[in-house]
Amino acid sequence: MSAQRVSLVTLGVAEVPRSRAFYEAWGWRVRQENDDIVFFQCNGLVLALFRADLLADDQWRTREQLGVGGMTLAQNYPSVEDVDERYRAAVSAGATVLKPPEATNWGGYSGYVADPDGHVWEIAHNPYWDVSDDGSVVIPDSLP
Repeated sequence: MSAQRVSLVTLGVAEVPRSRAFYEAWGWRVRQENDDIVFFQCNGLVLALFRADLLADDQWRTREQLGVGGMTLAQNYPSVEDVDERYRAAVSAGATVLKPPEATNWGGYSGYVADPDGHVWEIAHNPYWDVSDDGSVVIPDSLP
């Protein structure tokens, strides 16, 4: 059994309806929901938006201990044009601009936005990785 996997990413959010509205405006579709949590089916994993106070309780932590923004979620795309389009869509949906997309020092192209709760998303093109139509990323055995 592979230990290298991510099945579910749960983001603690202040207001589930507000966060849901942002992700839907960004083009995401809800798969399941109740008053406290919303689930989006992704390519091989699930993204959940869960009330932060309930997430803290579930972890036996305080709300302050959850923090925010200490990690980056990323969406990789096969082209620079795709990055620009998805970046504009995020900003139109209400994302906070952190860094507009630009050429990187490692040969790619990326920018950063934050959702209404401050969760950071990188929107990137890595010319050294293969990105399938469903968004799955394959790292080649070696770099060119």
